[in-house]
Amino acid sequence: MFSSRRTAATIAAAACLLLIPAAQAGVSAAPDDPAATPAATAGGTAVYTVPDTDSRTRTEINRIGAQILSVAGNSATVEATPEQAEELRAAGFALQKQQDAISALDQLNLGRQAGPGTSAFPPDDQGYHDFDEVNQVLDQTVADHGDIAAKSSVGKSFEGRDIPVLKISGNVGQDEAEPEVLFSCNQHAREHLTTEMCLRIINRFTDGYASDPAIKEIVDSREIWIVPVSNPDGSTYDVESGEYQGWRKNRQDTGTDTNRNWDYQWGCCGGSSDDPNDETYRGSAPFSSPEASELARFVDSRVVDGVQQIKAHIDFHTFSELVLWPYGYTDADTAEGMTQEEYDRFVRVGTEMAQTNGYTPEQSSDLYVTDGSVNDWMWGKHKILSFTFEMYPSSGGIDGFYPPDEVIERETQRNDAAVDILLREAGA
Repeated sequence: MFSSRRTAATIAAAACLLLIPAAQAGVSAAPDDPAATPAATAGGTAVYTVPDTDSRTRTEINRIGAQILSVAGNSATVEATPEQAEELRAAGFALQKQQDAISALDQLNLGRQAGPGTSAFPPDDQGYHDFDEVNQVLDQTVADHGDIAAKSSVGKSFEGRDIPVLKISGNVGQDEAEPEVLFSCNQHAREHLTTEMCLRIINRFTDGYASDPAIKEIVDSREIWIVPVSNPDGSTYDVESGEYQGWRKNRQDTGTDTNRNWDYQWGCCGGSSDDPNDETYRGSAPFSSPEASELARFVDSRVVDGVQQIKAHIDFHTFSELVLWPYGYTDADTAEGMTQEEYDRFVRVGTEMAQTNGYTPEQSSDLYVTDGSVNDWMWGKHKILSFTFEMYPSSGGIDGFYPPDEVIERETQRNDAAVDILLREAGA
């Protein structure tokens, strides 16, 4: 099923690199020219290590506008503009500079033989699927397994791309009274390993249906929805030049962080930014980004006779190797809409899943406060048991978003047992 690859004839070898665009909106391409390659400016970002952080101080880092890339112990890896770095120092944070973001991308692209003239992913990362190839995989899946797989769209992206969704079920053409589970990937553009995670789920539950009794039992008793690329515009932009761009947001004007744009506690609590140039910009209003609003509309459509059919959900991200659950907007374990019993269920299921993949389980706000997130909306509006998985690696800088394609099989297979646990729990 995964045999469709770009051939070597379509890949031009990279000779050398000049300037790689920075990872932030402040030095990104003009909104009306997604293919433009920006030059470095004094406003470019850098990556820093910030020691001795906790949830409160990491939330403060985000409120200043910098972005936390990963956390190892109490040490945070942070991306910030010079102005943000100055403000962090003034607030008492000790910043240890690692590398300019442009230099980090330069080094990464050189190491992967990236350069103008290549097609989508760099030559050394051809194991990844770009957006067109994802659609090819989905179409081939339906061709091979039409009795259990059906492709549709949750809606259109800002630039007009269909956001594909694949349904897998034993009687796929019927809307049966079975627990439904949603897996979504690639909300943040540069997190391409997550797309491979969704494709792994698709491959496993279709190709394994005829030969694996355990898989057949799951498929015959569940309706499984998979959205491999929730942010197709951003994902495409990040790789279409043949060089990684370090792009996170969608492609709406200067970009919106779609995972701060959901209409639950939107902008309430310092867990997102109102600055369009920041990487956690929450948008002009809840669901102002079509990518978030269309996926939400799809979830809303699964309310049948007043009952939400989707019972459980994982939104896959990279990176840090975490299993996260709501709420993100508050550091309280229980709040409006979350009883102690419900919270304990999140802890139990999240911890059980983490025991299978070696991730760290915790409430989302234990990392830092976020508002307007998909998990908070899924639970707050629909009582869907919604988790975020932050995948491999456990720590890093810009390079953490671009693990080599050699790790795809290992790191996606690593979540098989956790996926099965959630599918089981959906029927509880």
